[in-house]
Amino acid sequence: MDVVIYHNPDCGTSRNTLGLIRNAGIEPHVIEYLKCPPSRTLLRQMITRAGLTVRQALREKGTPFAELKLGDPSLSDDDLLDAMTAHPILINRPFVVTPNGVRLCRPSEQVIDLLPPQRGEFFKEDGEQVIDASGRRVATA
Repeated sequence: MDVVIYHNPDCGTSRNTLGLIRNAGIEPHVIEYLKCPPSRTLLRQMITRAGLTVRQALREKGTPFAELKLGDPSLSDDDLLDAMTAHPILINRPFVVTPNGVRLCRPSEQVIDLLPPQRGEFFKEDGEQVIDASGRRVATA
């Protein structure tokens, strides 16, 4: 299965998502989107295929969101895409592209539905068990 993850190695959610992909037996194409951002056209396609609005794909925390006044509701999708293209840190992460669909994987478990079965247990970096030893999703409280 061909899988692409738009990854930020400094992001725990992104690292957990990458771990779940690998736990399914897949070595994905890892694109560090801060170094090699998607084109404006590809970004729009991923957002649309993920069933999101451009605003939903916009990251606020740790970005120039406020200084660029991107919370202004009068800004169009084109305005927001221009900002995301100029400042890739504004792209929420991680986006994962598979033959089964595209998803913004927040939380990281969102990726599981796009993948073949998990191959064994998986724990997030914070110690939370997501997949049991049989490769099944652990029920959350």
